[in-house]
Amino acid sequence: MALEKQYLKAFVRGFFVTVSVTVTFLDQVACVARVEGASMQPSLNPQWSLSCDIVLLNHWKIRNYEVHRGDIVSLV
Repeated sequence: MALEKQYLKAFVRGFFVTVSVTVTFLDQVACVARVEGASMQPSLNPQWSLSCDIVLLNHWKIRNYEVHRGDIVSLV
């Protein structure tokens, strides 16, 4: 019984650490987004199909004002 309690405690601790790190990463560093529709053609979704493109949105570049001509910027 004590061993099961110890495993459960370790699992819960690991779960909360993982969730905290993941939320911090997605909020501060980068996040993943789907691009659907024809609004970004031909750069993204070059052909009309049922699939969509997946992009990584870099939060650090915008915080440091490192936006250059040709970059794609996502606004919320």
